[in-house]
Amino acid sequence: MPLSDHEQRLLDQMERALYAEDPKFVSSMAAVPHRLRQRRRLLLGALVLLVGVGLVVLGVASQLVWLGAIGFVVMVAGGAYALTPTRQSLEAVDGTAQRTTGSTKRRFGRTKNPGSEGFMQRLEERWDKRRHEDTW
Repeated sequence: MPLSDHEQRLLDQMERALYAEDPKFVSSMAAVPHRLRQRRRLLLGALVLLVGVGLVVLGVASQLVWLGAIGFVVMVAGGAYALTPTRQSLEAVDGTAQRTTGSTKRRFGRTKNPGSEGFMQRLEERWDKRRHEDTW
């Protein structure tokens, strides 16, 4: 079912407003779709993993330990590349693309001020206090 003229104009207006507000987002959406990038990454990682397996087998067959070690490193790198998500997909899920400065909002409504003590620092102070109490 085609859009009416009014609906088409509204859609065009919304597209222009989105492009004016966030052109980087629009260009990332217009680029290669996320699933296609993910599939390419998986295929390339699997290919590198197979090359690594081949190098390991070749190293074992020819009794060249260094070739087997290189093959193992290549194999692990290919598997890691295939299975780790991209930075863009993590930012899309987490919403970490925008970072805040200064006082940041934490869980349960508490705020962390830049000058406040850290958890580990408080533990160390308690530990030192106990050690000094035991020595007297």
